[in-house]
Amino acid sequence: MARHSAKKSSTAQRALLRAGLTLTAAGAALGGGAVSASAAEPAAAPLASPVGDLDAAAAGGAVAGALESASAGGLAPVKHLKLNPLSGTGVDPLDNAVGTQVADFKPVTTAVATGPVAKGGALADLPLVGPASSLLPG
Repeated sequence: MARHSAKKSSTAQRALLRAGLTLTAAGAALGGGAVSASAAEPAAAPLASPVGDLDAAAAGGAVAGALESASAGGLAPVKHLKLNPLSGTGVDPLDNAVGTQVADFKPVTTAVATGPVAKGGALADLPLVGPASSLLPG
């Protein structure tokens, strides 16, 4: 279907969409501001809640620990995932090292650049990205 004949959305639909996106952004900004303001103020007394008194420092530590373990569990498989699923097969397009030698000089090849990926390496096995990926949790 051509773009000029596509169904046009009404102005009411666009207005509702814009209003919803604006409210979502405002709510996220207010929520983030409240979290940062509560983190900046030292908790003088435990917070009162319907369940009982809550220790804000313990709750913050629990949230930080949960985020760390969740990110470690989510990023560890990505760091060790095989980047090239076709490596080791006869149809691997990345197994294409090219080399040349001029006179008595040392031969030059592209195997250093394509080798880790062509051999089925993971993100942690790459020459430059590997040490940087060790900074990620997991």
